Amino acid sequence: YQGANSYGQLGQGHVADQSEPRFCDSALLQNRAVRAVGGGGGHSVFITENGEVYVCGQNNRGQLGCDQNANILTLQFCPTPSHKLKNVACGWDFTLFLTDGGQVLACGSNSFGQLGVGAATVHSAQLLVVEGLKKPVVSVAAGLRHSLAVTDSGHVYQWGTGLFRSQCPPPVPSHLSSKVPCLVPDLDQKTPRVVAAGSAHCVYLTDDGDLFLWGSNRFGQLATTQAFHSSPIVLKRSLFKGEKVKSVWSGWTHIVAQTESGRVFTWGRGAYGQLGRATSNSQDPEQQAGAANQEAFFPSEVETLFGATQVACGSEHNLAIVGGCLFSWGWNEHGMCGDGSQTNVSQPRLMPGLRPCLVGCGAGHSIAVCAALTEP
Repeated sequence: YQGANSYGQLGQGHVADQSEPRFCDSALLQNRAVRAVGGGGGHSVFITENGEVYVCGQNNRGQLGCDQNANILTLQFCPTPSHKLKNVACGWDFTLFLTDGGQVLACGSNSFGQLGVGAATVHSAQLLVVEGLKKPVVSVAAGLRHSLAVTDSGHVYQWGTGLFRSQCPPPVPSHLSSKVPCLVPDLDQKTPRVVAAGSAHCVYLTDDGDLFLWGSNRFGQLATTQAFHSSPIVLKRSLFKGEKVKSVWSGWTHIVAQTESGRVFTWGRGAYGQLGRATSNSQDPEQQAGAANQEAFFPSEVETLFGATQVACGSEHNLAIVGGCLFSWGWNEHGMCGDGSQTNVSQPRLMPGLRPCLVGCGAGHSIAVCAALTEP
C-alpha cells in the first residue's frame, strides 16, 4: 500500500499518508490468492479466488458493504452469504460487486442513483441486488457518481446521474439521467469485452477491438474536439497504428489502452503527469484542454509500457506491471507513486524490490499484491 490514508484505506491501523510502499501486516490474506482489487475515494476492497471479500477504509456511506457505517482501519473480512464474488469496481463512495453468476450487487452512497436501485435508497451498508440486467453481466465499472455494466450478450447499461450534470447539452438522454439500469443506445450486436468509467465519461471495449466512448470531453479524453458526446462514438483504429485495442483502463480524466501487439497508448488530461509522456498540457490543474494541448487529445504511445500485463488507474495516477516489475506515474501529492516524495511523476518510474502479481488504485492511493519482497 501507499498514498492517501485519511480513512485507513491502506489498512495500516492508522490514518497517516504513506509515500513509500508498506506491507499490510494482516494475516487475513496470507495463503489466499487475490483475484481482484479495487479502491475508491477512501476505501479498498479485495476479492480472493474463492470469492471472499476483505475491506478497509472509509465507510461513512456503507461503501464497504459490511452492514455498518464505521471506518475500518485494518483489513477486515466482510461476509457475503449466498454470494461468491469475482470482481469489484469502486466509485467515490460506493462499490459494485460482480458475482460468479453474473449478478451485480451494490452498496454505499446512492445520492446520484449510482447504486441502480432507484431513488428511494439514500445509501446502503448492505449489498443490494441491481435489478433489470436481463442477462449475465461480464463487466462492471464505477465512475465518480455513475455506473456501467455489460452483459454477455453485449447489452451495455448505465445508471447514476452524476455524469450528465457536467456539460451534457439538453435534451438529456435517458441513459444519462436514469437511477436504474438503462440501455445505452447503438451498442447492441457486439461481443463484449469490458467497460470502464472516468469521473464524467464512459468507455466500452468490444471483443473485436473497437473502443466506444461517450460523456464529457472537457480534457480531450474522448479524442475529439466536441465538448460532450451524449451517445457513444467509436475511435478510429488509425489512432492506434491500425491495431485493435485489447485492454482499456480509465482514470478520472485520462484513458490508457493497450493494442493487440502490446503497445500502450494514453490520452486526455496530463496536468499531473498521468499520461506518462511529455505534453505541453498546462500544469494548472484547472486548465481545460485547448488548442495548445491538441497532442493530449489523441492517443500517443508510451514505449516504456510496451508489453504491460496489467495497468490500474487512480484519479490522476497509474500503476503498471511490465516484465514482472512495478511502475508508477502521475499525481503524487499523497505519495501514491511510492518514491518517497510528493512530487508528481511525469513518466513511468520503476518501483524496485517488488514482485507484483496484481495492482489496483483508489482515487489517491495505490495497492499492489506481491509474491514476495526481493532485494533491490
